[in-house]
Amino acid sequence: MEYRIWPGWPHPLGATWNGSGTSFALFSAHAEKVELCLFDADGTTELARIRMPEQTHEIWHCFLPDVRPGQLYGYRVSGPYAPRDGHRFNPNKLLIDPYAKALVGGLVWDDALFGYTIGHADADLSFDTRDSAPFMPKCQVIDPAFTWGTRPAPRPWHETVIYEAHVRGMTALHPNVDGAVRGTFAGLSSPPVVDYLRKLGITAIELLPIHSFIQDRHLIERGLSNYWGYNSIGFFAADPSYLGPGGLSAFKIFVQQMHDAGIEVILDVVYNHTAEGNHLGPTLSFRGIDNRSYYYLMDNDQRYYNDFTGTGNALELRHPNALGMVMDSLRYWVLEMGVDGFRFDLATTLARVDGAYSDHSSFLDAIAQDPVLNGVKLIAEPWDTGVGGYQVGRFPPGWAEWNDQYRDTVRKFWRGDPGELSALAWRFSGSADIYDRRGRRPWASINFVTAHDGFTLRDLVSYNQKHNEANGEGNRDGTDNNNSWDCGVEGPSDDPLIVDLRRRQVRNMLATLLLSQGIPMIVAGDEFGRSQGGNNNAYCQDNEIGWLGWQDIDEEGESLLAFARKLIGLRRDHVVFHRKRFFNGRPVAGTEDKDVIWLRPDGIEMASRDWDSPHHKALAVRLSGEAGHMHLTERGAQEPDDTFVVFFNASDEAVPFTVPVEGPGQHWESLLDTAATNDAVPAVPLPGGTMLELPPHSMQLLIRRE
Repeated sequence: MEYRIWPGWPHPLGATWNGSGTSFALFSAHAEKVELCLFDADGTTELARIRMPEQTHEIWHCFLPDVRPGQLYGYRVSGPYAPRDGHRFNPNKLLIDPYAKALVGGLVWDDALFGYTIGHADADLSFDTRDSAPFMPKCQVIDPAFTWGTRPAPRPWHETVIYEAHVRGMTALHPNVDGAVRGTFAGLSSPPVVDYLRKLGITAIELLPIHSFIQDRHLIERGLSNYWGYNSIGFFAADPSYLGPGGLSAFKIFVQQMHDAGIEVILDVVYNHTAEGNHLGPTLSFRGIDNRSYYYLMDNDQRYYNDFTGTGNALELRHPNALGMVMDSLRYWVLEMGVDGFRFDLATTLARVDGAYSDHSSFLDAIAQDPVLNGVKLIAEPWDTGVGGYQVGRFPPGWAEWNDQYRDTVRKFWRGDPGELSALAWRFSGSADIYDRRGRRPWASINFVTAHDGFTLRDLVSYNQKHNEANGEGNRDGTDNNNSWDCGVEGPSDDPLIVDLRRRQVRNMLATLLLSQGIPMIVAGDEFGRSQGGNNNAYCQDNEIGWLGWQDIDEEGESLLAFARKLIGLRRDHVVFHRKRFFNGRPVAGTEDKDVIWLRPDGIEMASRDWDSPHHKALAVRLSGEAGHMHLTERGAQEPDDTFVVFFNASDEAVPFTVPVEGPGQHWESLLDTAATNDAVPAVPLPGGTMLELPPHSMQLLIRRE
């Protein structure tokens, strides 16, 4: 077929169908020639190789009036092959368009994917002439048309409860989801899943990476896979394995279904590196299009890559076109795909300037001034593996951050470690010691006890050591710093005393998480006691280890699920658990009540010497509902609430607590008791001054009644 070739336009980048043809545009500052390759419907035969006729401001472009949606394509880019100068052009390698909206087919590992000859001395300095097209996925021209329903207004940050989930793992074993769509967006948007999430009460689902990613060769050779997907190769295209029979519309339908259920969609995005790895990695896209523009190369030898992530490379976000691609990608997912926010993997890497983190990096400044992106939820994983990578609390206003100090403190406290009272008070009250600066609010802290990376909540109370043997790395992978406690026996146990202790510990940590100021994040399955058999690094386990075992939910799992729903409901219904401002410990105007009071078990307010004692493992906190008279809504309305007291006992012994004395006619009732065997708490009036004995390793929540 003869294709008509018109000059076209340099913008927008990517392949854009406009109703009368398709525009193609590709950035490459150092290329000498760019060829557009068109393929047949199954991607096996190259139908045409079209030399891009125009270059405008370093963007190569053309318009093909004969090309329609569904057309498969890729690029070949010619230029110098000079690795020591940062150039790795090789036209024998078919390349993925960085702006491709859809990919078809999977990558098949073959030595032809590499720009150099493997096994050659100084291998990457050699030049390979084999064609990689037979082994590459192909880009696809899409028709973006979709009829959206109503998009809800953004949910206020302080009301947010995040549920971290994996597209495939969430439904791969779900008995009530059609087998044809399990593990896909269609599975996630099926009525049983939507109804489950709505009843659970979460307000946002955060998906592990959905951008197109590559299965690592070494994992494939071991019979494993890159299950989590932190290995992106396309920042505009959803991974084909998640789309299922519905194609690109399946994702949009999923988003609409979540919105209709009152649930926002947050994507975990990996812009810090790509799947092409270090100088010995394959040539799949960016490396062959313009290696020196897209990657953060070593200043003294551009043959090598800076690596702040442990993956071999880092994107060069100091370059305007690389930064522009990331910004375009983010806006695309918001404006065209309907998502509500992003969690940025290893976000410190994105904000490095000349190797060091800067809160005025090009990336952070670009986000701050962007009228689309500065209005969505932005969450940083505020660290990477490079020097100076730990930046918790140092991201600028507008950002929330994963708070690993919250995770570690809650784990250590409930394990019974000495000297954790002060840290627990800071974390429970919103981590003002970390975030109360530059007008930031308690929602800057994303509180979590578990995440996809590490033990599940059930495993956290069942194992002292990781058990990653199934990963095939000799149990060397995954962290050894788990701050876990097996409660006396490593792994599963039938001992009723250990079973009961683990039951309490799971509830203790879940209750602490959902009653804390800040934003709670729950990992999918923790709400019903999912286990990974002690594997704390299930990144390569696309199987029953990594999937949610819906069929294994027993009576205890149902009980824990009911407990989680009750906690989320309490948090939703009582603003005292998610204030928009930090506590200040001062009396509420017109009363003698402080907004928050930390109490010893005997009912006396904590003093400095009490915080410093390494032996004390029990305390209480009174949260004043009257503080709502000071905490006004945006329209000036007061937000008074009930007053609560929370008792914590992380010691091995029962501890008697004195119930606070309130005003005339007021008493307390217990709402939650993690030591209750059936989760039923009798509404028995507790007058102020009553002695309430808290069993070891337990907590209670009381509400003040008139």
